[in-house]
Amino acid sequence: MRVDFYQLGETQSEAVIATIAAKVTGAGERLLVVADDEAFLARLDRLLWSQDEGSFLPHGIAGGVDDARQPVLLSTSEDAPNLARNFLIADGQWREAALSFDRAFFLFGGDTLEAARLAWKLLSGREGVERRYWAHDGGKWVEKGRS
Repeated sequence: MRVDFYQLGETQSEAVIATIAAKVTGAGERLLVVADDEAFLARLDRLLWSQDEGSFLPHGIAGGVDDARQPVLLSTSEDAPNLARNFLIADGQWREAALSFDRAFFLFGGDTLEAARLAWKLLSGREGVERRYWAHDGGKWVEKGRS
């Protein structure tokens, strides 16, 4: 399984999540986005509905009757009723449940940098885990490391 670490810097996490969600769903796959902050998930929900008329991303907030049908599910829980194989950690707090997915995206900023460093170290040498580290540089995402 692969874990992509994204250091946000000045980039808004909502924009990164929207881009990743578009790529995942464009490949015909599903995504579970997890954060402990319900207010953040509500803001993300609004952004995904109104982002751009030409790029609507079908999604829902967990707890609805159609959770299983959602290509992108926003949740405070690590359970994936939408059968997602892609797991996005939106709040910078590592969750071991990510390792049960095919791919995980770990977003972190300056306030969660130490947690990201610890997660990177904890995953070092774990069998079957490939790590990649990305940073925003010159207006695009650049791979800065891998193992």
